[in-house]
Amino acid sequence: MAHELVVVDYHKGNLLSVARSASAVGAEVVITDDPRTIAEAHGIILPGVGSFEDAMSYMRSSGEADAVYSSVRSGVPFLGICLGLQLLFDRGSEHTTNAWGNGWVPGLGLISGSVTRLESDRLKVPHVGWDQLHLTEHGRQCPLFVDVPEGSNVYFTHSYALDDDVDGGIVATRTHYTRSFASAVWQDNVFGVQFHPEKSSATGLRILSNFLRYVRG
Repeated sequence: MAHELVVVDYHKGNLLSVARSASAVGAEVVITDDPRTIAEAHGIILPGVGSFEDAMSYMRSSGEADAVYSSVRSGVPFLGICLGLQLLFDRGSEHTTNAWGNGWVPGLGLISGSVTRLESDRLKVPHVGWDQLHLTEHGRQCPLFVDVPEGSNVYFTHSYALDDDVDGGIVATRTHYTRSFASAVWQDNVFGVQFHPEKSSATGLRILSNFLRYVRG
């Protein structure tokens, strides 16, 4: 049976809040670590829990990475949340071992670009709490942000963010903290947000509802 939405479980943290929020906007949703279930889903949510290195290690060994990659390439709607956004890209600098040699951990490689640590002598890292979304021209056309006003506040908790080598043409929103970083991207059937919609009150539910509408076509 193909599920409407699957929340990908890579065995890090509590994913129930994402599933509950998706259910709250009317989705039929299941949490799964089974590659076949992921591959058959009508829409995929990759949530934001854990570290870049740990998540990619589990996803590759379990077959989840291949399932997600193939589904996204075939046009299945995808939403990455926080770390789930970061894993879409070529590489991340968050690692605990020296196994990679060059300091980079390979991501899913669905979108070109890098993920690097936020650095500041003045502001606290990690970036935790409510902050604003500034819509780009691309973002104003993005299905995810229908009826989401410019300057809306959403909830962040992260130490890493997309770097400047990400194509500006796919950036849907920017947020200004230690630097101006892409807080949402949109490329074809792929959406990614650095913030947590499931923790972002009515605005977050609107974004999840918009994603569900997109999945249903």
